[in-house]
Amino acid sequence: MTKDKVSVEVFAPAKINLCLHVTGQLENGYHLLDTLVAFADIGDVITVSSTGPGALAVTGPEATPELSSDNNIMWHAAQKFWHPDTYVSLALEKHLPMASGIGGGSADAAATYRGLLRLRAALEGQDIPRDPTRQDAHDLLEIGADVPMCVLSEPARVRGIGEQIEPITDFHPYPIVLVNPRVQVSTPSVFSQLATKQNATIEPWPESFEDRDAVLDWLSAQRNDLQDAAVGDCPSIGDVLGALSAHETCRLARMSGSGATCFGLFDRVHKAEAAAEEIRAAHPNWWVQSGRLNGGRRAAPQLIRSTT
Repeated sequence: MTKDKVSVEVFAPAKINLCLHVTGQLENGYHLLDTLVAFADIGDVITVSSTGPGALAVTGPEATPELSSDNNIMWHAAQKFWHPDTYVSLALEKHLPMASGIGGGSADAAATYRGLLRLRAALEGQDIPRDPTRQDAHDLLEIGADVPMCVLSEPARVRGIGEQIEPITDFHPYPIVLVNPRVQVSTPSVFSQLATKQNATIEPWPESFEDRDAVLDWLSAQRNDLQDAAVGDCPSIGDVLGALSAHETCRLARMSGSGATCFGLFDRVHKAEAAAEEIRAAHPNWWVQSGRLNGGRRAAPQLIRSTT
């Protein structure tokens, strides 16, 4: 007798902190942030399946042995959001560098969560919830501060420790180049070197995000408060920023998150692709990708059925 194997494939887009202001610190050590995030069409691919053996298979150009361990953040999501007596298998096609400031692990956990909801809906004949429940939102934040925003995978202003998310509906999908110098930066070390953790919030929002040039001008006046400390820890981040800024068509070059990945924003796709090609040729050991800030368009889980 045959039966259907049900799987769900989910794209996990890279999270880009277009600006990141550190505005305080709680007694428990968590930092308060004010950040504008957007998501690139560059990312990992997650598959969740309703069959055994309950393992995590990792492939892709950025796969490493430690990603297959039981401590992978994807398993943390599965343990919270899947019935413990029911098999689920996970697969990760890894394209984003680890510990690189673009939310790779958080994006994978968020995609796992979205995939599990879609899988459960398919198996039980239910509708897919539009938004996380209050309990789910709490559990997602416990997995990681970036996970709730990665579940949304849309442009948003995010404040607090990551729980205050204000979506932006009219953000332009700017062409982008992502560059990582193949180094990992210690986030605790970067935060510990901040001169102050009581910095100004993001300046008042533009009246509309539809004016591409005005938004880029506004973004240029914002900051990543972690950038200088990260460059002090890892001078090659400064080299990356210099390589991006050297292209006269690059409208803004900045580090994302706590590094080491940096981004360059452009006003045309062909300009971003040309810049990426030149940087890749000059620095063959760097990770360099070009795309657009419209990753949310690919983030909807895709149901796959096969007969076994």
